[in-house]
Amino acid sequence: MKKVLIIIPAYNEARRLEHLLKALKTSTLDVLVVDDGSTDGSGDVALAQGVQLLKNSANSGKGFSLREGFRHAVEHDYEGVLTMDGDGQHSPQDINAFIKAAEENENCIINGNRMEKTREMPLIRCYTNRFMSFMISLVCGQKVPDTQCGFRYIPSGILKDITLTCNDFEIETEILVKASRKNYTIISIPIKTIYQGETSHIHPVRDTIKFFSYFFKEIFSKK
Repeated sequence: MKKVLIIIPAYNEARRLEHLLKALKTSTLDVLVVDDGSTDGSGDVALAQGVQLLKNSANSGKGFSLREGFRHAVEHDYEGVLTMDGDGQHSPQDINAFIKAAEENENCIINGNRMEKTREMPLIRCYTNRFMSFMISLVCGQKVPDTQCGFRYIPSGILKDITLTCNDFEIETEILVKASRKNYTIISIPIKTIYQGETSHIHPVRDTIKFFSYFFKEIFSKK
């Protein structure tokens, strides 16, 4: 089995993070939590569950946290990373499917796809995800059904080959676009998503503006 690091960025997710980390004890993969300046003891939860921990000195954004996690993984010779959200929406039961797909598709990004079963997905999120995925697929030059999914496997070789700069949620898009422009393939696999009806850290207006700002920047940038 590949040496893979699970990276979980977390901001004020203590309760849901604890549940996720307990569920991950059945996995043989190493786990790293990046505490993004939480004030609710999320970092303490990670330490109590015996996983690796990085702490941002202040709330710096999901993208910043992921980049810190990627740096850690590369420095410690992991072959790849598997990113999961700290809010409990991603099921540990899908981890084996990611690892299997990664072993069968060398040097490819394995991206989770929530869009095959959207019954429980909030309607506005469903429409937004489909629209964004359509637009980003055009830029990538390959079909990616769920570009905004944070559950994905990325080989360390790709992380070394692309330069990431985004600090917030638009990093999900940045990874796919920059990998595509380096001619890497993105494989999508279906995943289950757990919606618990709790408040999201996504800010609809602010993050949508950031998405389109990044999107148009990439359209007009040189490949």
